Amino acid sequence: MEISLTLNTRPISVSVEPAMLLVELLREQLSLTGTHVGCDTSQCGACLVHFNGESVKSCTMLAVSADGGSVKTVEGLAAGQAKLHPMQQAFHENHGLQCGFCTPGMLMSAVDLVGRNPDPSETEVRDWLEGNLCRCTGYHNIVKSVIAGAAAMRDAK
Repeated sequence: MEISLTLNTRPISVSVEPAMLLVELLREQLSLTGTHVGCDTSQCGACLVHFNGESVKSCTMLAVSADGGSVKTVEGLAAGQAKLHPMQQAFHENHGLQCGFCTPGMLMSAVDLVGRNPDPSETEVRDWLEGNLCRCTGYHNIVKSVIAGAAAMRDAK
């Protein structure tokens, strides 16, 4: 099937198999490997992307479902900017990553949260990130990073 979508602000058309998952399209066909596959069961959140502005687990979404929509991956967060997205910078400055496997999903989830709630509390951040698992148990610095990133995103407006 031929589908058309906006990917990281750029319109594309691509052929996909009807049963292809969005994560497979991104990683295998479009070489956007920042979106990770951690569990294949929608449990870990490593595959989070934004679809029409909201975070979705791309390992459970068919690529054909994205037809006509807009997808943003972690590669698109800082698109068009000379530097990192404020949330990416906050993760860097606050040591919000360890092995880095969960980081793309954490970043995409955090940006979605801050889009909905520009000044989240620690409890709100922890509740929001429940669907994102860190294998290195780095949650303390991830939460610090999200709070710092939220402040930086507010300041950037």
